[in-house]
Amino acid sequence: MAVQVTESTTAPATPDASAASVDLGPAAALSCRECGERFDLGPIFACALCFGPLEVAYDLPTGDPQGLRERIEAGPNSIWRYAPLLPVPADVASKPNLNPGLTPLVKADRLAGELGVTGGLYVKDDSGNPTHSFKDRVVAIAVEAARAFGFTTLSCSSTGNLAGAVGAAAARAGFRSCVFIPHDLEAGKVVMAAVYGGELVAIEGTYDDVNRFCSELIGDSLGEGWGFVNVNLRPYYGEGSKTLAYEICEQLGWEIPDQIVIPIASGSQLTKIDKGLKELIKLGLVEDKPYKIFGAQAEGCSPVSRAFKDGHDVVRPVKPNTIAKSLAIGNPADGPYVLDIARRTGGAVEDVTDEQVVDAIKLLARTEGIFAETAGGVTVGVTRKLIETGQLDPTRTTVVLNTGDGLKTLDAVAPTTGPTATIKPSLDAFRAAGLAG
Repeated sequence: MAVQVTESTTAPATPDASAASVDLGPAAALSCRECGERFDLGPIFACALCFGPLEVAYDLPTGDPQGLRERIEAGPNSIWRYAPLLPVPADVASKPNLNPGLTPLVKADRLAGELGVTGGLYVKDDSGNPTHSFKDRVVAIAVEAARAFGFTTLSCSSTGNLAGAVGAAAARAGFRSCVFIPHDLEAGKVVMAAVYGGELVAIEGTYDDVNRFCSELIGDSLGEGWGFVNVNLRPYYGEGSKTLAYEICEQLGWEIPDQIVIPIASGSQLTKIDKGLKELIKLGLVEDKPYKIFGAQAEGCSPVSRAFKDGHDVVRPVKPNTIAKSLAIGNPADGPYVLDIARRTGGAVEDVTDEQVVDAIKLLARTEGIFAETAGGVTVGVTRKLIETGQLDPTRTTVVLNTGDGLKTLDAVAPTTGPTATIKPSLDAFRAAGLAG
């Protein structure tokens, strides 16, 4: 059985290794999501016939779901337990990498009480990854593709979290790194991206400006030998997000949740989680059942939400203006596919204001002890809004994604968060402040 996977982007690069010498486990070829044309495995990402996005096509193990389930459960405590379902060599766990994944699925009963959820509410908390965001998952897969194709430099365009993940993974795996970011990112993300010793280049402009620059660089001789994780390695990179679906289902006792709320930046994470769920069903690892996928955006960068509400199939680009900078992609590559998935599953795409994002960050912290970055505030805020508008069923099992650590986006909550009181070091002063008891 061959299962298909999708991703998007722009111009091709020349592989440094022949297809015959590439070992990426069950990955068999690249396939165009639009026309179905197949290509040898390599650092290419757009179809030569129709310019559609390429995805990894697999020869996945079939016929023994219980045996595969046991093999996975006996595997490493990282995404590499799912190596038989990913474009990586079988010995991937023995190589120098950051070993991301297997992050907590937190049963959020106190948050559920605040939101009125009775069917079971969970937070998939990916802030526990090595660089404290889900980007470690996708980069780990891209690193294996970079090794296979003989690249010497890892690069990316990034809204912050990816830059840090690439810097750390490159340092661990022995690659040079050079990453590109918008000039106005949060200070915490800038420092985290720079500390690993690679090159960090700030571009004057938005993320979309940065991405266009990287597309130019990849087609120039200056970019020879460079693996751009979210450009010429994008078909492989995107596969890392499938592991969120795998983990959620395994952590629920090999069951698919009824509803999942996922933040939207490029939209790739949402499309890959849907793909991962479909793979688990096809392989017999979970029971086939209906599920709904909801997308979450900040109002200040909500092109997919707007298209969904207006009933459009085309996503019109916008200029981002939101504190949720990790989601601030005004021209999301996978936006149309997100719309398809939300509509196919009976879900929706919704957005919240920056003020609602901050309130949701504090709500999650106060109820569950999870300090989310702004993207997590978006998903929690959108979950609350979906319940209030009747779009999400509070009696069904629901999983909400937190994709990063709040320590990266302190500026979002700092103006309204601080000491309850400042007092003299005496009991009388403590009593006078009204804090005793």
